[in-house]
Amino acid sequence: MIQIDGSFGEGGGQILRTSLALSLLTGKPFCIQRIRAGRSKPGLMRQHLTAVNAAAEIGNADIQGNRIGSDSFTFIPETIRAGNYHFAIGSAGSCTLVLQTVLPALIRAEGPSEIILEGGTHNPFAPPFDFLAKAFLPLLNRMGPTVTTVLHRPGFYPAGGGRFQVSVRPVKALQGMELVTRGTVIRKSATAMVSNLPLSIAQRELKIVKETLDWHPDQLQALEVKDSKGPGNLLSIEVESAALTEVFTGFGERGVSAEKVAGRTARSVREYLAQAAPVGRYLADQLLIPMAMAGRGRFRTLSPSLHTTTNIEIIKQFLDVAIRLQPIDAHQWEIEISG
Repeated sequence: MIQIDGSFGEGGGQILRTSLALSLLTGKPFCIQRIRAGRSKPGLMRQHLTAVNAAAEIGNADIQGNRIGSDSFTFIPETIRAGNYHFAIGSAGSCTLVLQTVLPALIRAEGPSEIILEGGTHNPFAPPFDFLAKAFLPLLNRMGPTVTTVLHRPGFYPAGGGRFQVSVRPVKALQGMELVTRGTVIRKSATAMVSNLPLSIAQRELKIVKETLDWHPDQLQALEVKDSKGPGNLLSIEVESAALTEVFTGFGERGVSAEKVAGRTARSVREYLAQAAPVGRYLADQLLIPMAMAGRGRFRTLSPSLHTTTNIEIIKQFLDVAIRLQPIDAHQWEIEISG
């Protein structure tokens, strides 16, 4: 049984999700201890428990310790079962992180699957739905499977109440992929959306984007969301190039000005555009597992985050792959995966 230290490296929920995903995929059982030990509220929170239970349902797993606040559990999977699933977090916890846990197994299952997820769709510290749909899934689909998703209702933190549907058509094996050049930038756009908040917040954010990135007003859109359960604010900036689409997001927070939210997000876009690397830091995290599943892949990204390096070490405990990180210059790194 593989032993996982949940406090290792970045020490957050990503260790838990990667372990669950790869345990399902390989059939290797694991025991994780000291879950999220360095967080202000350690142990399993509701969204983590939903991910654990979702993985257990899909893998018909034997599990011990799956309860709110638990700092350890044991997971012993059996067979991956394709089918129709419905996972509701019951809070504003991130739906996309639950999907991140079960999707690697379902794209290798024996048949197609349909998943309904309910909870938070646009959360700080988690990939929002827009990133999933526009940046990650198009790249995953290039590797062989067909994964499509439809947003039924957005759910912002802290109210939640969002809902989206995912359809998965699996493949027997994933193809490797290389992303080493960005190519020509085809389109740039920014959308600031508000729910149950003044539209002026979105307009102030777009003013900062225009000033910081020197973009044309035609590239900016303010959007008022009508069907969300609670208040929320999201700034989403897309950069579509010949190789891929990158999505950068900022979230409105109580006590943080719209100008500050937009400034942070726009600076991330400016940093990305100043370098030649096609893959941003958050997308780098997402690409590691499917490329490791394929047994080969190569991409260039910005200097890797602690999230990325931690994820690499967990992947190597489940899959027999070599993952090499090499600096290209002061700002760019190449990550290569080989079987």
